Amino acid sequence: MDRIRIVGGNRLHGQIPISGAKNASLPLMAASLLTDETVTLSNLPHLVDISTMAHLLTELGVHIEMDGEAPNGGHAGRALALTAKKVTESTAPYDLVRTMRASVLVLGPLLARTGHARVSLPGGCAIGTRPVDLHLSALEQMGAEIEIREGYIEAKASGRLQGAHIVFPMVSVGATENALMAAALADGVTVLANAAREPEVADLARCLMAMGAEIDGIGTDTLRIEGCDSLHGIHHPVIADRIETGTYAMAAAITGGDVVLRGSRLDLIEAIADVLRKAGSEISETAEGLRVARSNGPVQGVDVMTEPFPGFPTDMQAQFMTLMAVAEGASMITETIFENRFMHVPELCRMGANINVHGASAIVRGVPRLSGAPVMATDLRASVSLVLAGLAAEGETVINRVYHLDRGYERLEEKLSACGAEIERLKD
Repeated sequence: MDRIRIVGGNRLHGQIPISGAKNASLPLMAASLLTDETVTLSNLPHLVDISTMAHLLTELGVHIEMDGEAPNGGHAGRALALTAKKVTESTAPYDLVRTMRASVLVLGPLLARTGHARVSLPGGCAIGTRPVDLHLSALEQMGAEIEIREGYIEAKASGRLQGAHIVFPMVSVGATENALMAAALADGVTVLANAAREPEVADLARCLMAMGAEIDGIGTDTLRIEGCDSLHGIHHPVIADRIETGTYAMAAAITGGDVVLRGSRLDLIEAIADVLRKAGSEISETAEGLRVARSNGPVQGVDVMTEPFPGFPTDMQAQFMTLMAVAEGASMITETIFENRFMHVPELCRMGANINVHGASAIVRGVPRLSGAPVMATDLRASVSLVLAGLAAEGETVINRVYHLDRGYERLEEKLSACGAEIERLKD
């Protein structure tokens, strides 16, 4: 099993190309099931989850071709051409779905296109309960008949799904995306109230509009979708990954560096930028992307509460906690999205962090420096928080179980080492 070795203490300087957003790419790939024409997605990241979704779609009958690489070692030009000319299978099997929760996003498109879907209950990171009840309730309101049998979601529709007024009892990105895709082929108008507002949802909605759907309210908590008889193919570039952007911004801050995050935008990370500025970093837009620098004094403690977009994202909580571990003063970090997302705390404490967890909140008292140590990743974002800790620590840090990292970060060692980090992957 691979490990990552880091010798800390180097300031990051240079440019880091930001990959396309994994959390935008996966629903966009699933949306290819909605049409028999080719959907070409560019700026796709090269990640394990993308490969898993491609494998799943191939199992369902989607023909996939790689359509090029970008010049100069970048990846903005990588594209997949997905053609679901004929959906030959309606079962998303356990062996694939268990490794990636986002596989459940094929449920809505399969049901809308073929009238039947059989999807294994999903897996993913062990960060808490993420039930699919909201997905199923939304589809039932659109006329689907759904049963859970032998670990599978069995969904059927007699004829086309019907437009409905759906009020989500709580904000759910996945449920919004599944309902949005299903509504694009439904008969009549569907209204999604209390819908997720994340940029990845907006990116999906814009792609569906380009494919022929009529959607109002993009970027708000109320989406109105007028269903179509059919959708057509499209070429759609995936937006920059805001979590990767935020992570490398935290890396610049924690090392006292000066980094340009190429290809990203400030509007994707406004909540993250706000707390980074309060913590002592400078963030500005440039012609190439975002510049993040910290050169004037120590990191300052800032309190943060995770919230749905446009609030501070739960996927940045572990990284921010690592930054606060070396801040001047204390901070309180409150997790409101997932109930089991402090699993990185014991590992950070092994490196000298002073963190006490009380229910859904963690009190972080900054220490002058962290110390390198062998640590173990527990989930995707926890693993990258340990990378940040290693960059700031004195001595050597070895991170075990980095397969979590490969689910969300493309060429991480290469990107960081190009900016001066001493980091390498150890192959076992």
